[in-house]
Amino acid sequence: MTDATANPSSTSPHSGSLLEQDPLTKKRNASEARFKAYGLIAVCLGILALVVLVVSILNNGLGSFQQTFIRLDVELTEAKLDKNGNRLLADIKKVSTFGYAPLIKTAMEKKLDDLGIEIEGLSEKDAAALISKDGPAQMRNRVIADPDLIGQTVSFDFLANGRVDGYLKGRVSMESAELDSNISPQQLMLADALREEGSLIKRFNWGFITAPDASENRPEASGLGVAILGSLYMMIVVLLLALPIGVASSIYLEEFAPTNRLTDLIEVNISNLAAVPSIVFGILGLAIFINFAGLPQSAPIVGGLVLTLMTLPTIIIATRASLKAVPPSIRDAALGVGASKMQSVFHHVLPLAAPGILTGTIIGLAQALGETAPLLLIGMVAFVREYPDAPPEGFFDPASALPVQVYNWTQRADPAFVERASGAIIVLLIFLVIMNAIAITLRRRFERRW
Repeated sequence: MTDATANPSSTSPHSGSLLEQDPLTKKRNASEARFKAYGLIAVCLGILALVVLVVSILNNGLGSFQQTFIRLDVELTEAKLDKNGNRLLADIKKVSTFGYAPLIKTAMEKKLDDLGIEIEGLSEKDAAALISKDGPAQMRNRVIADPDLIGQTVSFDFLANGRVDGYLKGRVSMESAELDSNISPQQLMLADALREEGSLIKRFNWGFITAPDASENRPEASGLGVAILGSLYMMIVVLLLALPIGVASSIYLEEFAPTNRLTDLIEVNISNLAAVPSIVFGILGLAIFINFAGLPQSAPIVGGLVLTLMTLPTIIIATRASLKAVPPSIRDAALGVGASKMQSVFHHVLPLAAPGILTGTIIGLAQALGETAPLLLIGMVAFVREYPDAPPEGFFDPASALPVQVYNWTQRADPAFVERASGAIIVLLIFLVIMNAIAITLRRRFERRW
C-alpha cells in the first residue's frame, strides 16, 4: 500500500462524493450565472434603446414620404401667359410666377362655386392660400415644358399648404389653428370639404426624394434630391482616392516596409488619426483645400477630399488586419516554388485578404456618409436649389449632403421641417443598412477558411 492510497485525505482538498458540489464550486457557479444575467440584461437594454430610437424616428419621419395634394382645373388663359400669341418660348419665360398666381385663385373660386361650398368668414384669398406657394412655379415649369397647353384648361395636382398637410397627418388641429397666423379654422373646414369631395388627396411623395430644398415658407416642397446627389458625388471621390491609397499603403507597411523607428512612428500616427475628431479634418480641409488651393466652397470635390483623409486610417487598419489574417504558409509556399515577393503578395495574399479589405472599405464609406461636422466647416451648409452637373464638372458645383440637410432642417422653425428631418434620417439609415449588408455579403461570399 502506497502513501497515496493509505491517506486519501492528504491529496484531496475536500471529502465526499464527486457528484456533490462543494461551497467553493457553488460560489463559482453562482458568480458565473450572475455574470451571464448581467450580460443578458445589457443586451436587452441595448436592443430596447435601439428599438425606441428606430420607432421614434419612424413615427416622426414616415409622414414625410406622403404628401397632401389639391387637384384643380386651371384655365391657362392666353392673355396672361402669352400676350403676343406667338408661342415663343422666350416670351413665355418672361411671365414670372406672379403672373400664374391669379390663375390658381380663379380656379379655386370656380371649384368652390361648382361644389357649392360656402364657409362663413373664409375669403377668396384664404381659400387660394390652401395651395402651396410652390404652386405657381409648378404651373410655370409645366407650361414652359409644353407651351401648347396655353389656352386650355389643364388639371393640376398642387402641393397643399404645409399646415393643411399637417392637419391631415394629425400635426395641426382646429384648436392650434385658432392660435396660428398661417392657418385658420375656416381653411381647415374647407380642407375637410375638399377631402370629402375627393379633390384633396394624400399619396406617396416622390418629390421628397427627387426635389431640391425649399425655403422656410415652403416646407411641403422641400426634398433631398440635391443632398442625395451631393452625397453620391462625395462617395465617388472617397472611393476613387481612399481605396487605392489605403490598400497600397497597407500592402507596403505590412509586406515590404522594414521594421524600424520610422515605420513604428507611421503606424502610431495612423492609429492616432483614426481617433481624431472629425471636425479637425474639416478645419484641415478649410485651410488647405479652400484657403490655400482655392477650391470652391460647398463643392463635392472638397467634401470628398476631406472625407478621404478621415476614411484613410480606417481602411488602412482594416486592410492590414486582413493581410495579417492570411497564414504565413501561403507566402512561404509561393516563395518556395519560385515566386517573387511581389508575386506572392498580389497573386496569393491579396486575393485571400480581399473580403476583409472590401468590408473595411465599405464600413469606412458608411462612416464618411454620415459625417456632418467637417462638411459644415467647408461650407456645405449653404442653401442649394440647383442640381450639380454630371461629372466631372458636377464635382465642382455647389451641393449639399444628407447629414447636412438633416442639420439644416432641424434649425428651421416650421414643425413640418422636423418631419422632413426625420424622413431624411430614415433615408440615410437605409443607405447605411444597404452598405453594411453589402459588406457582410461580400465577406461571406469570398471568405476562405484554412
